[in-house]
Amino acid sequence: MASSASLFSRRWVRVVVVLAVIALLLLLPLMLPEFANQTIARIGVFAVAVLGLNVVMGYTGQVSLGQIFFVGLGAYVTAYGVQNDWNIALVFVLSILIPGVVGLVIALAAARLGGLAIAMVTIALPIVGVPLAKRLSDLTGGSQGVSARFTDAPEWTGLYDDQWQLYLVIIIGGIAFLLTRNLVRGKYGRAFAIVKDNEAVAAAMGVSPYRYKVLAFTVASLIGGVSGFLYMVVVQYTSPETMSFGHSIQLLAAMVIGGAGSIIGSLLGGAYYVLAPQLTNLVDPNLTAVLQGALLLVVLFVLPGGLASLPARLRRMRRRPDRAPSHPSSGDLPASPGTEGTTTERQNHP
Repeated sequence: MASSASLFSRRWVRVVVVLAVIALLLLLPLMLPEFANQTIARIGVFAVAVLGLNVVMGYTGQVSLGQIFFVGLGAYVTAYGVQNDWNIALVFVLSILIPGVVGLVIALAAARLGGLAIAMVTIALPIVGVPLAKRLSDLTGGSQGVSARFTDAPEWTGLYDDQWQLYLVIIIGGIAFLLTRNLVRGKYGRAFAIVKDNEAVAAAMGVSPYRYKVLAFTVASLIGGVSGFLYMVVVQYTSPETMSFGHSIQLLAAMVIGGAGSIIGSLLGGAYYVLAPQLTNLVDPNLTAVLQGALLLVVLFVLPGGLASLPARLRRMRRRPDRAPSHPSSGDLPASPGTEGTTTERQNHP
């Protein structure tokens, strides 16, 4: 185990592994059937959504139950821009910036609050967002929702639509993951960790909890907008139910099961979000919610750090030495010096 870890620590090995993963991602859409490509693309969409939630909750420790609102907002901005024939690059930028600005405004007010107060503010986002989307029917299509088809594969690529869409998710989602990884592993990530551990200590060290709470919430909103754009790339339809409170709770459960404060955990969380309903439906559609809740409880009890913590836990179990017997047999016990001396004296006594 130690030799494999030292091998992977070498730079050339890491480069080879990264290149192999990139090659696999480039070949994967060409090798898989349509349904598999669509499923993987949806996993990528919600992995990005979980990633945004992880920034504000997993890394900074702030309770947020409104991440799905920013995903829905990004999807609506994308649909509106496509329907009005805006340049797709402009649509992409606006689908990220508008949720980011909304998130910044909310964060400036909510970040001064603490604990449950922040949770209550973010709970209001999907609760208010759904009826608001229904009322603004001229912009959102009302309860019927809105569709936007804009990601058909260009003819010059020779690709099918599902292959092209998966490539878009891999490229855009991959950039989002890479930028977030650099963020949380740098000085901002260290500041997030200090704020998460103890805000009073952070303030004493010159790290402003308010500033970094606002930053984390805004970054999460921007990433939510990216997920919303990718959602329209793959699904090409959105409705008020996209940002419902139920989906917000499912997104939170996906983050917990995948692993809070983990980049890999965000990928696993996206897989859970997409695959868990499909698998539980195969067992019994009437028990979908019950089975998902049971799975969440099992992970919380067995793997509090989520599925991403499983390899580390297995390594610790393998390194744990076998325990010696706590009570050795009487035959193995050495005689005390006092006892030996007393016996000798008795034998030599006349």
